[in-house]
Amino acid sequence: MTDATVTAEKLLQAEAVKLSPSTPFTWASGWKSPIYCDNRKLLSLPFIRDYIKSELANIVFEKFPGADLIAGVATAGIAWGTMVADQLKLPLVYVRPKPKEHGLGNQIEGAFTAGQKVVIIEDLISTGKSSLQVVDVLRKAETEVIGLVSIFSYQFAAAQDAFQMASLPVYSLTNYSSLLELALKKGIIKKAEEGVLLNWRTDPANWSGLI
Repeated sequence: MTDATVTAEKLLQAEAVKLSPSTPFTWASGWKSPIYCDNRKLLSLPFIRDYIKSELANIVFEKFPGADLIAGVATAGIAWGTMVADQLKLPLVYVRPKPKEHGLGNQIEGAFTAGQKVVIIEDLISTGKSSLQVVDVLRKAETEVIGLVSIFSYQFAAAQDAFQMASLPVYSLTNYSSLLELALKKGIIKKAEEGVLLNWRTDPANWSGLI
């Protein structure tokens, strides 16, 4: 069993991922989707939480040995970023979607200096837009963003292209393909439903249900 499959199994075990091809979910963007991923549930399960934390830290340690700062993405990435920074004994900041409207007006919270090599921690990657906004904020603050690590990726082609254009190495513990493969093997979805789920990923913005 690959590491991606093990992580996918943890997400299913925690019911952090729900698959519903016949009754789609509605995302905040308005997209209809046969899958919903809520990695916040993982925080409530100590043993799964510990596994995810260790796997995220391992990737940072192995792929980005020069990292000297961890940045969590508000809000879902803050807890995971904190745990990774603690395990690796690295300083932590977190990045807001927009600057505070009071106080110091910070968008990056925490202490950092220009030139620090930063790894961003996300809980999941969909279109990549929010992740790249964080990259832009950190780069404007004159830090060097060297990579991004997430728990789950939907593997949208548009996101992969955007990360490549931004020259940003990205790693995820597990992904949509691994999840579907495991769900089919475990009988959570049927073969016919797999086709619907794969069809959604090719054009999620215009998908409206069973085709």
